Amino acid sequence: MVATSPSRMIAARIHAVAVFLHRWVGLTMTVFLVVVGITGSMLAFRTDLERQINPQLFAKPKPGQTPLDLATLAEKAEAIAPRARVGYFWAERDQAVMSMIPRTDPATGKPYQLDFNHLFLDPYTGTELGRRKDGDLRQGRINTMPFIYDLHATLTMGITGGWILGIVALVWTLDSFVGFYVTLPRGNGRFWRRWKYAWQVKWRASSFRVNFDLHRAGGLWFWLVVFVFAWSSVMLTLQSVYVPVTKALFDYRSDEDIFRSVMRPEPLDAPTLDWRAAESAGEKLMAQQAALHDFKIMRPYGMAYIPQFGVYTYAVRSSHDIRGHGWDTSVWVDGDTGALRDVGLPSGQHTGNTVSTWLWGLHYGDIRDFLPYRILVCLFGFVLVMLSVTGVYIWWRKRKVRRLADSKKNSRNH
Repeated sequence: MVATSPSRMIAARIHAVAVFLHRWVGLTMTVFLVVVGITGSMLAFRTDLERQINPQLFAKPKPGQTPLDLATLAEKAEAIAPRARVGYFWAERDQAVMSMIPRTDPATGKPYQLDFNHLFLDPYTGTELGRRKDGDLRQGRINTMPFIYDLHATLTMGITGGWILGIVALVWTLDSFVGFYVTLPRGNGRFWRRWKYAWQVKWRASSFRVNFDLHRAGGLWFWLVVFVFAWSSVMLTLQSVYVPVTKALFDYRSDEDIFRSVMRPEPLDAPTLDWRAAESAGEKLMAQQAALHDFKIMRPYGMAYIPQFGVYTYAVRSSHDIRGHGWDTSVWVDGDTGALRDVGLPSGQHTGNTVSTWLWGLHYGDIRDFLPYRILVCLFGFVLVMLSVTGVYIWWRKRKVRRLADSKKNSRNH
């Protein structure tokens, strides 16, 4: 009888613990990963699905039409809904999406009660296309995509759901390394020759073997994608973990750092600058930043006013952008003086922020609006469901075999 070396015994125990952790962690996360996998696949084509479900929210520009400037869109939105003010908004090719915040009712001193928080305008004429209150399913199909997004981001449970998914994302990130480890061959010699079988699926084998191979090989082939989505989910839901880790690795300026630098003692509800003056100041400041940081401005994208900071934000699409859509290149304009308060660039400013922008784009399937990657993200949602379901099947079959073996053993003993 050949004695087993201590090192092999330790390695075997570590492997057994890793398998145990991977199995039970995976089972615990199954429902969550299935939900985010299916909804994530849909959100990869969120705008396209929205266009099919709610075509009335999208304009049909005529040849030769030019879009209205941002200030005009803000002014028209506030004229259409005088009991609300514009919080933030952005303009795409076929719609302008305006976030609306209720004004204070002078008779009661309380905010007006509104049945919407988003107003959709034709970016060429400023006419209303529709309105909705995100998450209110009583409004019908107009809230289909917001509901799917809310389910994906918070399980429709608000802050509590976000925390739950944040913890799941952190555990998922760690488990991705554990799962990779358990695929490694044990023992000495011919490592690569033995490990290559972990990357293959034996399609003509038994149903259990096919499921096992799909789970193991799928995890290996998509390991980098799994890690990116797991860690980007931590970024989106668990900033208390993401921020210190990113700061330890990179030069990173967090949202909290930015907010702390511009926060006012009291909100500035009535700035000296109106939308038009703020847009003019934003254009000038953005041109200066473009020359300073060597990027090209493609077109205006959106604006916002934040009373807590007393600033307008002015955003553009630029050559520094990593995503095809989104609030990436922006300047913050003082609401009273028009002075520059802050600059936000998606890349080239702080390494950690560049990494974060990439993670945003990768997570939402938007890397310069590159369709093949968007399709990959959509497919990965189903791969994630497959990995979860095959993991449960493997556990169920092994459990069934163990119970059968125990039953036979008990029968023999009696």
